[in-house]
Order: sequence, then C-alpha cells, then structure tokens
Amino acid sequence: QVQLVESGGGLVQPGGSLRLSCAASGHTLDDYVIGWFRQVPGKEREGVACILARDGGTYYADFVKGRFTMVRDNAKNAMYLQMNNLKPDDTADYYCAAGSGLCDELGMDHWGRGTLVTVSS
Repeated sequence: QVQLVESGGGLVQPGGSLRLSCAASGHTLDDYVIGWFRQVPGKEREGVACILARDGGTYYADFVKGRFTMVRDNAKNAMYLQMNNLKPDDTADYYCAAGSGLCDELGMDHWGRGTLVTVSS
C-alpha cells in the first residue's frame, strides 16, 4: 500500500509560481505510473500531468503545457509539480496519485488527500 501526502499549496497572485510536493511511503514510486490531478468543487477531476513507470515519459494536459513541470525524484520517493505563470483558472484542489494503469484517473490506485491552490489578486 502506498501512502501519498501533498504539500505546497496556497494563495498566489496571477502570474506567480508554486511548487507542489508529494511524499510517498510504503512502496517505491518507481514501480508506478504517477500523476497530478485537480478538481474544482462541482466539477469533475481532471488530469494535469503524468509520468509513466520507470520514467517512461511525461505527459501534460494542453491547458498546462509550457507552464507546469512534473518531476519524479526516486531518491526521495517523491514527485513534484512546478507551476509557473499561474492563472485564476488554475484554482483547484490538487491531488497526487500513483497506480498500475494508464495515465488517467481510472489508472490510479492510490491518492493523496489534496492541497488547495488559489490563484487570485
């Protein structure tokens, strides 16, 4: 069983940056597909970024390409999401996840509890 804990959310002005962290315990993340997802209350959760197992490749949703960077750190058994040029539409609860399936919500088996990102002036 993998336990995931997010941190790094907060309030930031439009155009600003935040770095989300996700610490894993219980099993090495290297064996899993890992991803970041986000959800606005009242809307469906959507995928933000994903890295395949054993660094098979990194994929981004179109709405974050060029602004967000996802990194896997095997030494620290953690994943990160660097978010730059944030926009008000990026406001959401952000979740990290790990799984044995595809780079989508159904492919994830383990979820963190989320961290809130608010982009507002």
